[in-house]
Amino acid sequence: MRALVVYCHPSPGSFNAAIRDLVMDKLRTAGAEARLIDLYARGFQPVLTMPEWTGYLDYPANQAPLAEDVDHIRWCDTLIFVYPTWWYGLPAMLKGWLDRALLPDVAFLMPDETNGTIRPGLTHITRLGVFTTCGASWWLTKVVGSPGRRTLLWGIGLICAKPLKTVFAAHYLMDSSTPASRAKHLKRVAAKMDKLIGRQPVAARQNAPATG
Repeated sequence: MRALVVYCHPSPGSFNAAIRDLVMDKLRTAGAEARLIDLYARGFQPVLTMPEWTGYLDYPANQAPLAEDVDHIRWCDTLIFVYPTWWYGLPAMLKGWLDRALLPDVAFLMPDETNGTIRPGLTHITRLGVFTTCGASWWLTKVVGSPGRRTLLWGIGLICAKPLKTVFAAHYLMDSSTPASRAKHLKRVAAKMDKLIGRQPVAARQNAPATG
């Protein structure tokens, strides 16, 4: 298993960081190869520049500005996002990463003389996980339409492999969360990760080093 985790939060001490750490620990414990893209720590520039826009369809040259990210995307078979939901959707930093990294001839194939519509380009990705936190309640997020969840699970999911294993977990009402609610959510994230990547064999767990 080759997992790429895309993480987006400005605060190193955030609850999202605890979710990220749990996700990474689960991957390592399962013996997966894991790579992490930490957008804020990297100082990622989310704006699609004019040169990138004018060269958007000029592939493979369009991949040069984010060549390392493109390599990560092509390398992985498991893609996981960890981020806070802001205004019911994706933070600008994460949306900008989608705009700049999920390019034609990388994430999707453009129409041509024999194909009248866009075709999937992420057919090597068989697992997709989304973990987020929301200030709004579940019902209000649902009423608005859960645009962030739709973008990642539906939008990206449509261009991944079929069948595609997906998981989603959100801590709603994050601004009024408690230690108990956060602990409960981390257990839920752990269960979702087990579902996504499979539980570690008992023998492997017994042989794992103690963490203290």
